Amino acid sequence: MENYGELHRAILNNIPDQAWLKDTESRYVLVNEAFIEACGRPEKDIIGSTPDKVWSPELGQVYLDTDRAVLEGGQRRRYEERRPGPHGKLLWFDTVKMPVRDADGSIVGTVGISRDITDLKRTETELRDSRSQLRQLSAWLQSVRESERSRISRELHDELGQLLSGLRLGLNYLETQARALTFGQIDHIGMLKGLVDTTMDAVHRIASDLRPPVLDELGLHAALEWLTESFTQRNALPCELRLNMPDALLGELDAERSTAIFRIVQESLTNASRHGHASRVVVELDALDDHCHLAIADDGCGMDTSRAASGPRLGLLGMRERALMLGGQLSVTSRPGHGTRVSVRIPLRHAVANTAANEASPPCAS
Repeated sequence: MENYGELHRAILNNIPDQAWLKDTESRYVLVNEAFIEACGRPEKDIIGSTPDKVWSPELGQVYLDTDRAVLEGGQRRRYEERRPGPHGKLLWFDTVKMPVRDADGSIVGTVGISRDITDLKRTETELRDSRSQLRQLSAWLQSVRESERSRISRELHDELGQLLSGLRLGLNYLETQARALTFGQIDHIGMLKGLVDTTMDAVHRIASDLRPPVLDELGLHAALEWLTESFTQRNALPCELRLNMPDALLGELDAERSTAIFRIVQESLTNASRHGHASRVVVELDALDDHCHLAIADDGCGMDTSRAASGPRLGLLGMRERALMLGGQLSVTSRPGHGTRVSVRIPLRHAVANTAANEASPPCAS
């Protein structure tokens, strides 16, 4: 590796990223202008030197170790590292190292290239922060929506329900005045009474759908039983509920988790009836490894999950967001003609955030 000539130098110097060649002793044989600028040393001090003489002792030792790994393994290696740039500012680099072989296939050195990806890392961080803020906003909106649903449900049940009850009583009184009424008027009052009764049933149903009182008053177990039973009655679609979670654990679930599980089941049942055309649905709830495991499976027409994920269905997105906001996961398994299964895994309690994910990785290249 002694004579590379002006052609090799010209090739390296036309590479905008830092590039270098080393021999089997990790001595620099050839470097380009970008590498020289990054080192902040003249070329004569780099050529023939090992990384521990060119970089700081800590960085140099890491680079010697990775050189040795490439030479011994004979495989290409890729790393992300963080090290000071020409002006001392910490920068991120994407570095690739490869073995150099002669005509006989023997390794005679290493070649490397290092690209500044600081702007990309900054963009990734900003995107991650933006997603986190959007998720927090989504959680807040979900909370506001549940509060508003509860308020509207109470007003429908209490105020509108009372007004309709008063109207029903008034019609009952008019009906008792049979002597002053014609047969046509009596029939009309009977029709109005039937209309009021239908309206009262609709108000109670809408109020329960918005926020079933049983969820707040009796808990998740009773709410799921009410939901599956009412679903079966309305849709003439058998829905089996299998609660394998102990009542003690069910009672420990906070309002946020109970609401999320209830809403996910509610949306899944709606999808099974409206889109899946199922003939049977099974809802199963269990606890394992400090997590709540929920599954809603139907035998309907199924769907293409890749299209559903990118399509206009906001129901699946909303269910997934509910699970993610609680540190959980939601997956949908389905294919046309073979039904659909929604699987959810949510921590039974608040999980501790993992802050180590954003810590800088140790340098491990050049």
